[in-house]
Amino acid sequence: MHALLIRPFLPLLIVVLCAAMDAGVAGDRPAAVAGQFYPGSAEELRTNLQDLFAHAAQRTAAEPVLALIVPHAGYVYSGRVAASGFSQIPSDRQIDNIFVVGVSHHASYEGAAVYITGDFVTPLGKVAVNKDIGRTLLEHHDLFLEHDQAHAVEHAIEVQLPFLQFHLKRAFRIVPVLLGTADPGVCARVAEVLRPYLKPENLFVISTDLSHYPNYQDAVATDHKTIDAVLCRSTQKLLATVAENEKSGVRQLVTSMCGLGAVLVLQSMVGSDESARYTLVQYANSGDVPAGEQSRVVGYAAISVSSSGKESFHLRPEDRRQLLAIARTTLREYLQTGHLPSYDGRLPKSLKTPCGAFVTLKKRGELRGCIGNFSGTQELAQTVQSMAVSAATEDPRFSPVTADELPGLDIEISVLTPMRKISSPEEIELGKQGVYMRKGGHAGTFLPQVARETGWSLEEFLGHCAQDKAGIGWSGWKDAELFVYEADVFGEKEAGTVR
Repeated sequence: MHALLIRPFLPLLIVVLCAAMDAGVAGDRPAAVAGQFYPGSAEELRTNLQDLFAHAAQRTAAEPVLALIVPHAGYVYSGRVAASGFSQIPSDRQIDNIFVVGVSHHASYEGAAVYITGDFVTPLGKVAVNKDIGRTLLEHHDLFLEHDQAHAVEHAIEVQLPFLQFHLKRAFRIVPVLLGTADPGVCARVAEVLRPYLKPENLFVISTDLSHYPNYQDAVATDHKTIDAVLCRSTQKLLATVAENEKSGVRQLVTSMCGLGAVLVLQSMVGSDESARYTLVQYANSGDVPAGEQSRVVGYAAISVSSSGKESFHLRPEDRRQLLAIARTTLREYLQTGHLPSYDGRLPKSLKTPCGAFVTLKKRGELRGCIGNFSGTQELAQTVQSMAVSAATEDPRFSPVTADELPGLDIEISVLTPMRKISSPEEIELGKQGVYMRKGGHAGTFLPQVARETGWSLEEFLGHCAQDKAGIGWSGWKDAELFVYEADVFGEKEAGTVR
């Protein structure tokens, strides 16, 4: 009977099902701003994009581009700048995954929303989402969450997709990441999770506009201050510049950078990687196009981040936990038996990389031993193992650690970047960089965290290092050779390591 009731409506049902299939499977994220921010028909959109790329800036970087900062306004206003950014990518480049990172204009939440419900749809067709990466982020990191409603009407990610569909000739998948905050601490933690994906086979697209609503002249001045801060590669500099812009009294300035959180994530990911280079590709604002007005504008910049090909070194959270476990296991066995344990030879590449490191032992917050090695001639895991034993038994300032003390000790590891000679103390970034000084047959060092823990000024930092560590007197640093380095510092408490 049910079949008899359905049969008269079967042709209509088939039509409805076919229409649903054409529109995309349930869960796909349909175009929300087509016909508003960019043309709604495929034919008109292709024509628009063809014109934008025809007038875009030519590719300038010979090195592979790891990331782009591009605007996300209506194509009539920011499209040419965006096309100039995407033009930095060879159209035939094979890209496995494109992480499109934006900041929500409509919702506020702590963390980053990853879309895995379906694929994205634009008038040019579907854009495949790498749901496997998305699920990994969601399952293993509390800061990443599902928030499909935040993605539903957001344009920051959507407007980038037609550029990618039109320009790239090979298949790719995206990982849509939508931040709900610009809190620097949250952005740094998001960056830490995403950093392992910052590699040549992937691309990061950072979506942001610049100043909102000052007049043309004020926008140009304000935007170039912000751009200069981005090119400086320092999150502190960018945050300070944005704060200065807000206090500058520029009329009608609502924000210096609406996607600030996304740019902070990029800068934190890139960090001090010497192989990375920021390049301003193009700047303009809405007052530069016939449709715009100069009394109230929005600024746009395309900035590329390229790599010389030198492999950068970064530790993942699981790498840090494994190093801490190696250090504690080593100390436990050595203090009980006098022998070094053998650790699992199937270590990740990062722990097999030759690298310098310091191991610091603390007892109820007080220093109990600290020894390190700058040379980096051993694998990192071996260096940590050796330095853990040395810190416990060879630090001349303390008696050797006993096995009974070990449960009450906290272990901290500082993994070092290669040292770089500087010509002036003014180059030292206090609290971020450690210093190594050498004069005659004397040498000494302070790790970066010493400045943070003591609150010393730069002169005090250098004076104490010269006097207390190198033995060349309080002012001995003034004619000593100075070197700087950075350290990835982590301990058992913040890593949540079980003893």
